[in-house]
Amino acid sequence: MSTPATVALTRLGLPFQTHTYAHDPSVSAYGQEAADATGVEPERIFKTLLVDTGRTLAVGIVPVSGSLDLKAVAAALCVKKVTMAEPAVAERSTGYVVGGISPVGQRKALPTVIDESARGFETVFVSGGRRGFEIELAPDDLAAATGGTFATISRERLPAGSRAAPP
Repeated sequence: MSTPATVALTRLGLPFQTHTYAHDPSVSAYGQEAADATGVEPERIFKTLLVDTGRTLAVGIVPVSGSLDLKAVAAALCVKKVTMAEPAVAERSTGYVVGGISPVGQRKALPTVIDESARGFETVFVSGGRRGFEIELAPDDLAAATGGTFATISRERLPAGSRAAPP
């Protein structure tokens, strides 16, 4: 399967593997679906999230087992604060659909921060540019392909109904 992501990785000469699975249209937890379908632990599958810095969009790449820490990604981007980008804005900017937004091969290069936990794996999985299509590559190759930097930008997802402890 060819997507802008696979074309970009090939053009850059970076090694990668592709993995496909049948996407269930009734599923909206795309990252967890990818983990379940591929049998890969959710800590190793990373979701691509777009944030709005007030001046531009930026990309945060975090494991599907966690959530994006907006304060941490703002600090990593050296801005005061960020908000999640609207899905339609993310789609227009990247050229991909929500649930299939790849951090690689986007229409416009955006500042990108990859969660530091990616470095704990030989390879990680990110969307290949379509729902049901994952790309496996080394974290340093992901950084090279996106111009990304590493920082701790995720936090553990809390079980439903629980509250975070006060700081």
